[in-house]
Amino acid sequence: MNKTHIPYGAWWSTPFCRWQGSFAAKHAIELAGQVASDFLTRREVPAEALDGLVLGTTVHQKACFYGAPWLAGLIGAEGITGPTIAQACATSARMLATAAGEVELGLRSCVLAVACDRVSNGPHIYYPRPDGPGGQGEHEDPVMDNFGRDPYAGGSMISTAERVAAREDIGRAEQDELTALRFQQYEDALADDRAFQRRYMLPVEIRRGRRVVATVEADEGIRPSTAEGLARLRPVLPDGTVTFGTQTHPADANAGLLVCSAARAAELSRDPAIRVRIRSWAEARAEKGHMPLAVVPAALQALERAGRTLADCAAVKIHNPFAAGDVYFCRATGLAPEAVNNFGSPLIYGHPQAPMGMRAIIELIEELALRGGGVGLFSGCAAGDTAMALVVEVSG
Repeated sequence: MNKTHIPYGAWWSTPFCRWQGSFAAKHAIELAGQVASDFLTRREVPAEALDGLVLGTTVHQKACFYGAPWLAGLIGAEGITGPTIAQACATSARMLATAAGEVELGLRSCVLAVACDRVSNGPHIYYPRPDGPGGQGEHEDPVMDNFGRDPYAGGSMISTAERVAAREDIGRAEQDELTALRFQQYEDALADDRAFQRRYMLPVEIRRGRRVVATVEADEGIRPSTAEGLARLRPVLPDGTVTFGTQTHPADANAGLLVCSAARAAELSRDPAIRVRIRSWAEARAEKGHMPLAVVPAALQALERAGRTLADCAAVKIHNPFAAGDVYFCRATGLAPEAVNNFGSPLIYGHPQAPMGMRAIIELIEELALRGGGVGLFSGCAAGDTAMALVVEVSG
């Protein structure tokens, strides 16, 4: 892809709040509308500048049926609409691929992509079943039940990590060591009063009516990961290797960015000398019940489509819900663990599903900007033993 740009600095992520934290009582779409409006105001981007919208959200909430048109109304852009996308943890990558496709085809020139989820307080759903015994229906807790069982492959999300760990001989100590490294990388983003995170993270006001009752400025609920502390934890599954320390935690958040034509990106960029382009995307599916494996073929296919190789990448980010999958990615690609996931990753800052990949991609671009430019790769696994990857390029 050659036509799709992201205006430099035209993005945000809220802090990620561990579930049942400060965002637990806020409707994800309404909160995303509030934050998106604040972002547009800060960047002096009028709602009329937008000609398209993509919303990503995966956890059912009241009135979410109205999706993207509702969000458009909340931000004062009543004349636009767009799709609402739910593709589990690949939602952000799919959103950007969708928006980029419209720009490449010349159908849109400025698309706002917003990803939001509230994993806290997920719904309890009842499905009528008139032919059931006595007319009884079926019920589901979409958050917990879908974490716990893949209806096609069987088994839980964590079981996919354990299968990969067993097949690839990834032991407990190696997972602990990598998690401790990922926490150190996250701490780099906190240096100098969170200088790196302040490049993209917006504080969020918690409002009751018109009254501001609190402001969330930084990630909430992050627990330190040290080698000693991780070693004391027990595996989650009997005879397993994955602990609560070497897997991510559910969280609530939203994130967004603008996807534009070259001309619109130049107008809206915080620094027109820095050009950010989406070069390609790809998806892959691993063998049944081995979700973390899919990250590698998705990454390699996206690089091939962009005419690049791993050696060309100045920065790499992956969605790593399990340290075992992160270890596998580094082994399979030959990348040093220290060269992947600089400044943070979902393993440490949490897993709010839709916005998770968006934040990782924003951090990837900011890292490339600090390096003076280069090619960046994001790849992340998702439910159904799938993964999506995206290649970006920063120059200027």
